[in-house]
Amino acid sequence: MSLQGCVEMVVGSAVVGTFAATDRRTFGAQTEDKAIVIKGETRISRLLDKNGHVNVNSFNRRVLLTGEVIDENAKSAAEREMRAVEGVTAVTNELIIGPVSNYTARSNDTLITTKVKATFVDAKEVSANAFKVVTEAGVVFLMGRVTQREGNHAADLASSISGVRKVVKVFEYITEEELKTYQATPSKNPPSDN
Repeated sequence: MSLQGCVEMVVGSAVVGTFAATDRRTFGAQTEDKAIVIKGETRISRLLDKNGHVNVNSFNRRVLLTGEVIDENAKSAAEREMRAVEGVTAVTNELIIGPVSNYTARSNDTLITTKVKATFVDAKEVSANAFKVVTEAGVVFLMGRVTQREGNHAADLASSISGVRKVVKVFEYITEEELKTYQATPSKNPPSDN
């Protein structure tokens, strides 16, 4: 491995470690979220068989479904499949009935997500790793365990990004007192890819 590769690995590990220290989910919840996404994607993929494009995101066992499906039956069936996955505590179904999005639209959504995350990293009043950002057709969905104040501020920041049509809050709200507990107790959780 070259010296540059070593430096990149060390810097990357430091960034991931920093984010893990601020993740408000337990290690168990982070692990369950990953399993929920895999199980949900598998079940929905079998169900729809290329008749849709569904993104499954989970934050603290709360699932967000985004993407496109062919009809209301497919939308309802996808939600049923997700609710049947062990560990899921809530499902927010934001699937759109319509044609599957193309590569250009998805690339634009990825760019918007990146801009929102970068804005959160730069903002002093927002703990960037407390949020999961998902963008679909220019609509930004914000997930996370946050206070009402943090959620409102993050939504305001996200809505100021070019290309954002709308911001939808999919939060699990905590109190300001709970937030102080998180800030006072450094997490011993392993790295999270959020």
